[in-house]
Amino acid sequence: MKIDKEGYAIIRYTFLVLLIAGGISWLILPPTTVGAIAVLLLLLWLCIVRFFRVPEREIRQCEENIYAPADGTIVVVEKTYEGEYLKEDRIQVSIFMSIWNVHANWFPVGGTIEYFKHHHGRFRVAWHPKSSTENERTTTVVSTPGGPILFRQIAGLIAKRIVSYASIGADVEQNSRCGFIKFGSRVDVFLPLDADIQVRLGDKVTGTQTVIAKLKVSCSAADRTASS
Repeated sequence: MKIDKEGYAIIRYTFLVLLIAGGISWLILPPTTVGAIAVLLLLLWLCIVRFFRVPEREIRQCEENIYAPADGTIVVVEKTYEGEYLKEDRIQVSIFMSIWNVHANWFPVGGTIEYFKHHHGRFRVAWHPKSSTENERTTTVVSTPGGPILFRQIAGLIAKRIVSYASIGADVEQNSRCGFIKFGSRVDVFLPLDADIQVRLGDKVTGTQTVIAKLKVSCSAADRTASS
């Protein structure tokens, strides 16, 4: 387990703020009260550190498989019209990340990035139906042997910043890091209508590990694994 670079500044600044708060408490409050406050401040800081953890996982790669791009819970599995880029009906699979989940994101497929856009927007709760089109979000489309796969990182009520490492024209490996959503939110994946969906509402999924769907293509080789 390691700490993601996206959290370094927040962790440092939070530590300094909490240290100052603890010092002020020590100057003006009784010792017993200061002790309790110190414990609470330490727990708060440890929770913030925990938000930015990134686990070491075995990387799995197969052209047939769509892997979960994030840890969390499946909150949407439905047919919907994707109107930003694909302009067609797709099966939408959405993963909600709570504040307790790992907040790193991974590319669910490998290929070439043919489209990327960051959208400024609102900060509705991530499970709101309109969050996919109205919230702060990024849209990434990866060209694959099974056709283009579109996914979105979506900010929520608490998450106020999305980090994406995608750039148009770049070749990306399946299950390599694609970004980070600070303090949790949601990732939507838009799949072909003939994709074989492997998850249901309420399922818990693990990024890079859980197969959420299978495409109508064959793996060019057996699942390849490597340490990450």
